[in-house]
Amino acid sequence: MTSQTILVVDDSRVSRMLVRAIIDHADKKLQIIEANTGEEALTKIKDVTVTIAILDLNMPGMDGLMLAKELLQYFPDIKIGLLTANIQDIIRQKAKDLGIRFIPKPITEEKILSFIYG
Repeated sequence: MTSQTILVVDDSRVSRMLVRAIIDHADKKLQIIEANTGEEALTKIKDVTVTIAILDLNMPGMDGLMLAKELLQYFPDIKIGLLTANIQDIIRQKAKDLGIRFIPKPITEEKILSFIYG
């Protein structure tokens, strides 16, 4: 696998830690950048090329869909997954319209790895 940088953005520290643990267990060579909010994420990626992003939907300030739109402007080929417990059809449709994958919570190894490697 080529070198990948994965951005994990979730206001839940526990969720970020779980996603990181799953990714680290699968491949310790992957670079992972964590952020608590969309605004923090944009600050942390200024000098980095992100290839994959896993974003929570509901966060203070910028939500996951707004952050996805920003990331797509910087990285048109980025693979984005929207990780959320909100399974409303309208949210699924908004994700689909942006070309991003919907990943329903709860977080599992299978869901995270199938998104990254699938």
